[in-house]
Amino acid sequence: MQDFNYHTHTSRCGHADYSMSDEDFVNELVNAGIKKMAFTDHAPEKNLIDTRPRMRMSYDKKHEYLESIRKLREKYKGIIDIESGFEVEYLPGDEENLLELKSEVDKIILGQHFIYNSDKSSSRPLKIFRYQTFTHEDLITYAKYIERACEIGLVDIIAHPDLFMLARDEFTYHEEEITRMICSTAEKYKIPLEINLTEPHFYNHDKIHKISYPCKDFWKIASDYDIDVLYGIDAHFKSQIQDYKKDIHFVEDYLGEETIKKMKFIKK
Repeated sequence: MQDFNYHTHTSRCGHADYSMSDEDFVNELVNAGIKKMAFTDHAPEKNLIDTRPRMRMSYDKKHEYLESIRKLREKYKGIIDIESGFEVEYLPGDEENLLELKSEVDKIILGQHFIYNSDKSSSRPLKIFRYQTFTHEDLITYAKYIERACEIGLVDIIAHPDLFMLARDEFTYHEEEITRMICSTAEKYKIPLEINLTEPHFYNHDKIHKISYPCKDFWKIASDYDIDVLYGIDAHFKSQIQDYKKDIHFVEDYLGEETIKKMKFIKK
């Protein structure tokens, strides 16, 4: 069973458990048997682009966030290894700011939740999964953003690469094309892909048809590529940490023994 987690949020993002301190997250992970972790909260934006409320820490919280991690790393030395990090979205033109964030932490995970809106007449500069309709051309852009982020050396892990299935009702040759674009990028740049445990945790396991990711078809294709894979708790709440082993067992059953056996799970 995986004993590390590189996808952990804090209350600063605005949509995690407000009652939990950074140290509470550490203690929950220790109690769950985790030996190494990274805080990878939703990154602050120097030039605010994603204006949705309660979606990421404000830029003035960045120093306090990194200082909190530094203190916890020292306090829990010998108990759990703690790394600093951010979860970022790549946007063209924001490379300098993103690479500055990378220089300040141990890990950057790419959680591409949106792209720029190609409709210039729209009042919304971003097209965001869960909230708006994505065309096939939009998904090509999504895959190209992931590729560019890897190309510039920004990314250590690609989180929930199958998130794009939130915008789809079925898996067709169009979705296969996006899957192969992402997997080819991960293979080329040797970037691990994360199997995200959020949706399986929060949805009733009896209603599996409602789970958009992890996508069974995506990971069946991904298992044919030379790609490292890991699980990500995507921890916003205590229950996700407490139940992560159960969620992994559920996902393994869902994706199927043949697919799981073919994938290269990293050890640390």
